Amino acid sequence: MNIILVSDSLAKSRAVTLSQTQVFLIALGILLSGFMLATATYVVTMKFAVDLRNPYLRSLLASLHEDDMKRSETQMNENLGALAAKVGELQARILQLDAFGERLAKAAGIKTGEIRFDEKPGQGGPLVATGHDFSVPEVQQMLDDMSRVLEDRSDKLGVLDSFLMDDRLARKTIPTTMPVRGGYYSSNYGYRIDPITGHPGFHTGVDIIASPGTPVMAAAGGVVSANTYNSEYGNMVDVNHDNGLTSRYAHLSKSLVKVGDVVMKGQVIALVGSTGRVTGPHLHFEVRENGIPLNPNKFLAMGKKDLLINASVAH
Repeated sequence: MNIILVSDSLAKSRAVTLSQTQVFLIALGILLSGFMLATATYVVTMKFAVDLRNPYLRSLLASLHEDDMKRSETQMNENLGALAAKVGELQARILQLDAFGERLAKAAGIKTGEIRFDEKPGQGGPLVATGHDFSVPEVQQMLDDMSRVLEDRSDKLGVLDSFLMDDRLARKTIPTTMPVRGGYYSSNYGYRIDPITGHPGFHTGVDIIASPGTPVMAAAGGVVSANTYNSEYGNMVDVNHDNGLTSRYAHLSKSLVKVGDVVMKGQVIALVGSTGRVTGPHLHFEVRENGIPLNPNKFLAMGKKDLLINASVAH
């Protein structure tokens, strides 16, 4: 190896030639010097480390400990924030389930007070200590599990609520409400002696005695499909209940609806009269399925049964 030395103090440059052995020895010396310096630094550090009363060392350790405490506190605050958010989410879901439960209980006819959704469930029993405290990750896992369970229960209650709603809507479209209040039967459904001809005949509905002008109510919700005059029925109104059933109200003095109107169960749609083929004022009430007359008493009996059930539940 040739080394050329150039300096302002030298009149001319000098060249130094080093053999491979000399280069190796110089490199080895540099490595040994670095190793000895590192060893000396380690020995001095350990010597001072033994003396905990050293102010510099104590200050260094206190600074490191303070940094660890700050990191731990920050991490704990983050964990507490996450847990608080999860608890808030669970509280919201519990309120939703309470609302579902109260609605389902009301739909099922359960008395208020039999099931109280705002009460904390009773729990107790002997204490058997396990000697183990829950860690933050364990609490987080339990909250996650509870969240999944609440979500599953909420979905299932939603399905039940939908089924009950469909059932309630179906009941509202079945003609089970007595169309006249305070009336009584003058002629029933089925075979009878015709009041005008005196010959045997078939009566396709029931006749309900009521004073002229008495309000006539829709026996179920539906759409008015007919509002006309017929020589047999007189002024008549038909209500289509969209499930193959149709209710007919005949011998009216006046109609209060028109074709296409949507009517609700119990809504007044006409007034009692004596039009058509009659011997006196009354309401002729029919229930038909796909145009075939059925016995209205079977449907009205369902309405009476529901009233009895609701009355017993209320008391």
